[in-house]
Amino acid sequence: MKRILKNTQGFTLVEMMVVMLVITVLLVITIPNIAKHNENINTKGCEAYKKMVEAQVQAFVLEKGMYPSSIGDLIAGNYLPENAGGCPGGKTKLTIGPNGQIIETTEVAAAK
Repeated sequence: MKRILKNTQGFTLVEMMVVMLVITVLLVITIPNIAKHNENINTKGCEAYKKMVEAQVQAFVLEKGMYPSSIGDLIAGNYLPENAGGCPGGKTKLTIGPNGQIIETTEVAAAK
């Protein structure tokens, strides 16, 4: 005698909807926090990058006896990598002033 077993276990539509609701609430809570932390990370990365460029300017002065006129001088002298010149995130560019001070320039996106 054969017995046919039916699998009657499973999730109902209501249970699945509750799970989807919980996942949606968690996503709504976490996504704004991630975006806030991303901007904070870019700000701290820019500060660290600026300090690194300041240190490389001092190294340039010690070796050459003069201040570099631009970031390009630091790149040409292998003090900075070739893609240097801006902070992480690409919104802030760094330039060198006449006495070796680092000047931050914020780029404004062009309106379309």
